[in-house]
Amino acid sequence: MRTMLVAAMCAAALAANADGIDFNAGADVRVRQEIMSDVPGLPGGGRLMPAVKLDHKNHVRFRARAWAEAAYDAGDSGKWRLYTRLTDELRWYVRPTKGPYTWPDEVVLDNLFIEGKGAFGGFLDLCIGRQDLYKLYGLDHLFVDGTPGDGSRTVFTDMARARLNFTDESHLDVFFLYNKDDGVLRWGTHRGNHRSLSGLGGGAEPDMDDWGYGAIWSSKLAEALPYKLFAMQKRTESYMQGGRKHPTTRRSLLGTKLEPQLTDELSLQFEGMGQIGRNGEDDWLTGWSAYAGVNWSEKGEGVKPFAKLGLHLMSGDKDAAREDGGNHAWDPMWARGVNDSEMFLYGSHYGAAWWSNMIYLKSTVGADIGRRHRLEASTGPIFAECEDGLGGGNGNFKGLLSQVRYDIPLFSAGERFEIFGHVLAELFNPGDYYETDRPGWFLRWQIDVKF
Repeated sequence: MRTMLVAAMCAAALAANADGIDFNAGADVRVRQEIMSDVPGLPGGGRLMPAVKLDHKNHVRFRARAWAEAAYDAGDSGKWRLYTRLTDELRWYVRPTKGPYTWPDEVVLDNLFIEGKGAFGGFLDLCIGRQDLYKLYGLDHLFVDGTPGDGSRTVFTDMARARLNFTDESHLDVFFLYNKDDGVLRWGTHRGNHRSLSGLGGGAEPDMDDWGYGAIWSSKLAEALPYKLFAMQKRTESYMQGGRKHPTTRRSLLGTKLEPQLTDELSLQFEGMGQIGRNGEDDWLTGWSAYAGVNWSEKGEGVKPFAKLGLHLMSGDKDAAREDGGNHAWDPMWARGVNDSEMFLYGSHYGAAWWSNMIYLKSTVGADIGRRHRLEASTGPIFAECEDGLGGGNGNFKGLLSQVRYDIPLFSAGERFEIFGHVLAELFNPGDYYETDRPGWFLRWQIDVKF
């Protein structure tokens, strides 16, 4: 993957000598305060985390990013773009007091890729280099975050991906990606240099890296019935945690996704996925996941209300607490993010933002009021697919998870300058899966400035 990044740099040097190149640059600053208490699991913990009661946690985060790009229209040879971005984030801990980060802490080259669209008369799209891994290919339950332990400072992965466009409605995507916990192209102070990106490595123990590849076929059975068929493989390298060595794991996945569009406002969604693999040399792994949902959203101008209802299932591992730390449960692949909860990024029994062993019935209502203006609320019960013992309780009802979020535009000027923000609140009422009945909660306010 380093070779890919070097190739992107060379492409930048060549592009600087070409005619007809459009250059652009910008930056953004994000300030957010996060306050939480009694989050299930231990923040930053690994797989075998007990249900512990956490002290009140409060910190303020300051993230600055600067980006630049060069775009070139080569006609029938496609439209090409070279993009790069630098990111740095400082934290101020209110409680517990750890002392502020030392500037510049750690500057990360979190994007550097070359992208081409419409090459060979529109047949090929290509993107190579370091890029954000977020909801790619419309597979929200497989691709979210390549750096889950980084706490949303970054979401990148080192990746090469291509799309072959056979018709207007049918295309094949192929990809190869590599996530290194102690990533390259990072510069910082002694304290900040080489922070763990996966949340499972770091410190004096070897890091946990993973890589994978796959293919996704997208087409339509009928005009209102788009579908996807996909196959991929993931390998997680062996790593040490808590003095215990976790062996290399290899998983192969097959799945499909159907999205019937019943009317302009009403659609359905169905997913089914299965895994098989090896843990070490002789331990077989299996897992499965399924999703069924119904989505309604009003079209047109003005306030547009919406509603969603979804049932998400992921297999568990009944021996997780006694033997293997949940390695036989569903592996979320690269869907290690905050689709359903910001709180659970900071606390998980299986790993950083590691969603597994779950039956989650989630209902959502809200309204899009305008650009960057949105109100949304969701709630639903979570059950364990099997009692794995990690919660410390004697049942499989994990609890009721609720979230409210309000996004609001604050100011805009010209074509680019914007100030916007949001407030978010989460409440988790634990069930008998946990040994405690103390509710966990999470609060955040955030201001973003883009220019």
